[in-house]
Amino acid sequence: MELKWLEDFLVLAETRSFSRAAEERNVTQSAFSRRIRQLEQWLGVDLVDRSSYPTTLTAAGGEFRETADEVVRALRQQRALLRARRARGEGSISIVSLHVLTTSFFPGWLKGVIARHGAVWPRLRVENFHDAIQALVDGAVDFMLTMTHPKVPVLLDPLRYPSLALGTDRLVAVAAPGPDGRPLIDPGAGDGDIPFLAYTPESFLGRLTEVTLAGFADRERLTPVFENPMADALKAMALLGHGIAWLPAGSITAELAHGTLVALPDLPEATMDIRLFRSPQKSRPLVERFWTALEGDYSTTS
Repeated sequence: MELKWLEDFLVLAETRSFSRAAEERNVTQSAFSRRIRQLEQWLGVDLVDRSSYPTTLTAAGGEFRETADEVVRALRQQRALLRARRARGEGSISIVSLHVLTTSFFPGWLKGVIARHGAVWPRLRVENFHDAIQALVDGAVDFMLTMTHPKVPVLLDPLRYPSLALGTDRLVAVAAPGPDGRPLIDPGAGDGDIPFLAYTPESFLGRLTEVTLAGFADRERLTPVFENPMADALKAMALLGHGIAWLPAGSITAELAHGTLVALPDLPEATMDIRLFRSPQKSRPLVERFWTALEGDYSTTS
């Protein structure tokens, strides 16, 4: 059974003429008649009363007309849907990113990319550090946007997974201000416990915070009062004065500027790179053009 047989039959049912239907279908009348006969043979019934003029449908033909119309319409709709999805896939790039970068870094970075190279449509997926790496390794995405630090290794072969350093950020300690504008929680003001807003240990920022605090003399005074893998959750708790938190400076630019959070400069901090890794399994013209354009903006390094 072929789709064109159904389309032929529907045109014949509409025109009630083999010659006119063949003309509309851009085939010879003999070829058109042969295709209608093949449809009838496939169904096992006559669809057309050939003894009358203009051509009429048999009872079976009238009943089948509704089915044929539904089938053809459904197939055309599905074809249009699938083609649209394919077009969107070919016209977009997929990026998996750490959550904090989707709000602190990605929007501004993308604006700059568009300004330099024209419009691009990214599909952004948010994952934790481990799952983002796994998505890249599995070939589920074109690129991975993440933070990196020498003491929190990504563990990807740089020959297979090239990367571009897009920028840097700093992990800084902050707290809510008191009435006088000074930190509400000041570790240097005494020797008691310091309420500490912590990341989950397996998160990238959790690992980096532990590395950063490794040589901190007052590490034992930090008393966890809240734990969450997301910087935004720790920021919300810090804004309400629940404790001190180590947050990426890029995620608290407005808060520092407005004084709703204040930095604790005497506490240790760390500098981290923001990198875009490329999947070796994903190669399409759009991906190649995007990567080549970025290579012109940034140097390719391991």
